[in-house]
Amino acid sequence: MLSSSVMTVTDIERLGRSLTVPLRILALGAAIALASISAPNAQDALFDTKAKQALMVEDQTGTILYAKSPDTLIEPAALAKLMTMEVVFHALKTGEITPSTQYTVSENAWRTGGAPSGGSTMFAKLKSSVSVGDLIQGVIVQSANDGCIILAEGIAGSEQKFAEMMNARAKEIGLKSSTFTNSTGLPDPKQRVSLTDLVTLARHIKHEYPEYYRTYAQDNFTWNNIFQRNRNPLLRLDIGADGMGTGYTEQSGYGIVGAAERNGRRYFVALSGLASDKERAEEAKRIFEWAYQAFEEADVFAEGEIVGEASVFGGIKSAVALKAHEKISILIPVANRDRLKAHVVYQGPLVAPLKADQPVGTLRIWIGDALVQETPVYTAEAIESGDLKKRSLDAVFELTTGWVRRLNF
Repeated sequence: MLSSSVMTVTDIERLGRSLTVPLRILALGAAIALASISAPNAQDALFDTKAKQALMVEDQTGTILYAKSPDTLIEPAALAKLMTMEVVFHALKTGEITPSTQYTVSENAWRTGGAPSGGSTMFAKLKSSVSVGDLIQGVIVQSANDGCIILAEGIAGSEQKFAEMMNARAKEIGLKSSTFTNSTGLPDPKQRVSLTDLVTLARHIKHEYPEYYRTYAQDNFTWNNIFQRNRNPLLRLDIGADGMGTGYTEQSGYGIVGAAERNGRRYFVALSGLASDKERAEEAKRIFEWAYQAFEEADVFAEGEIVGEASVFGGIKSAVALKAHEKISILIPVANRDRLKAHVVYQGPLVAPLKADQPVGTLRIWIGDALVQETPVYTAEAIESGDLKKRSLDAVFELTTGWVRRLNF
């Protein structure tokens, strides 16, 4: 059952200006999915893009700066190689392989992804041996399909088994809706991704594998005596870009996942559905330049500050204070400072006993109608079980009010 009740409503002066944060607690009697961010957001009046799908996130605070149908499933094309590289980087980190590990170029890799294919390739010679380190450069810098297949066959034995590894890792790192069927992103009706997942994946790679992430900024790579430049157009636009990749299919149009940093602040963007490679580069540059100018950081809650309360069933107290582990900050529009709204969402009522620092829900922050940030919240104290009388009273209260919550949500 779902219920909604205002347990605490507090007008809090934040950020030294007239922003207020009414704190609303939503008690959930069943698990609830994350709110969709595909609806028009508060920043639409300040920026729009020709891309059919778009998502921009500031990395440090996790603030969603712009969202346009980011959960629509699309063909990933070469952007699937980001997931391929995650599997490879994970194998390197766990010691299953090393950069010097050698893999042989099979006929399948050569015909499907090499020189005879007519697609993106590092021109690896049939039956030659190539190191994992060189294959990584070929895949990242040259978007090499042969490099992907060589890695997939070498690590998993076949591309099909490697795709199973891709999907398993995708779930482990928090991708919600994407499905991978091959290592290259070559067309397959079952292979689909969302921009939300692609940005999650890009941020994960940057934080989890910083030593390998640097390859995404590499300008060029020569293999088999053939010099090729990095296909990411953002690297040559003087906007602080240092990754990630591009893709194109007839159905999804031109897409890109990009990362850039300026003045110590990092941004990730994903765009899809653009009409040309020129338009892709222009729109990506434009959204980065807009983000650099249009937002400023604001602290919403200090480290350790109580952000709300949650109802407790059968405890010595009827409510428990909630807090986040770290300071909560967001980026807010400089020119359009809408009212901030913070809602704590949890599955409840919580049942005693509760431990201190127990994860119980999420703090969701909106600017206007746009959900811009979600942060886990934890119990600020332990709550012991109450005596039999207290538990009985709570049980009667739950029985007599639960139906009201079901009707009024």
